[in-house]
Amino acid sequence: MASSTSIALVFKFSENRNMDRYTVAAFNYLVATAASLLFILLEGTQGVSLPEAVRSLAVQFGNAVGGGGTFDASGSAGWAIAVGLPSGILYFLGFTFLQKAVRESGVSLAGSFSKMGVLVPMLLAVFLWRELPTGLQWAGIALALLSILLANLDLSHPRSMVSGFQPVLLALFLFVGLSEFSNKVYQRYGVLEMKSLFLFFVFAGALLISSFMAVRRGRGLKVTHAATGLLVGVPNFFASFFLIMSLSRLKTAVVFPVYSAATIMLLNLAGWFLFGERLKVRERAAVALTVAALIMVNLRS
Repeated sequence: MASSTSIALVFKFSENRNMDRYTVAAFNYLVATAASLLFILLEGTQGVSLPEAVRSLAVQFGNAVGGGGTFDASGSAGWAIAVGLPSGILYFLGFTFLQKAVRESGVSLAGSFSKMGVLVPMLLAVFLWRELPTGLQWAGIALALLSILLANLDLSHPRSMVSGFQPVLLALFLFVGLSEFSNKVYQRYGVLEMKSLFLFFVFAGALLISSFMAVRRGRGLKVTHAATGLLVGVPNFFASFFLIMSLSRLKTAVVFPVYSAATIMLLNLAGWFLFGERLKVRERAAVALTVAALIMVNLRS
């Protein structure tokens, strides 16, 4: 929770100083790529050659994706490449919009909408794989949709309700959600042993696109911007690391509600005490509904 919270706080620091978002993103993904490569080496999943991975992907694709089966280890390596590299674009967009949302809407709302992205893969799974939520989870989804309306519509002024519309929050919700969905797409058909390889290609793809955008922008490399990106990369990596550790020791129904809700509450407190952020009444209600929604969608009735 502390690692996840610190990411948004570092973003607030960088955005207040008008740092180049693409440079920060590139160096963040440099850390993530290096960390995932280290895990590949430690886990010994680097034994599949590229030609073998591509060949196995082509041979097994119809049975795995079309026939409801799964890839074996070599096919999963190819699947990791095929899904991972495009997913890097979604990760990059989610990361960039989180930076932008922190600046425009504050750490509280940005953190809330980022965590709420978990609803996107849940809803897409309903249509693609008929994974129907429980009654409690449907109620949580309804609360989440209500929180989106509260955060973006000014109900106190019916004639100008859309004046409170914050497109950056909706974009953040969408792209973070789609990046989460890419994880589910890999996990649906690939083997767990190749997850580190999948993450390597995700982060490598995000590193390539963020580096390209940073060079294209032409602001030059500044040490403070690069150092901030490296600083973000450390908690970004450990947020996933500690989440995986928690899931190995505790039940999913305990970890995700506590992780999501506690992170949002910590962001609200940090935004208040460190940056003097004051949310409107409807925005505070939206955050509260988000916390309740995240708890409900992660529980099984």
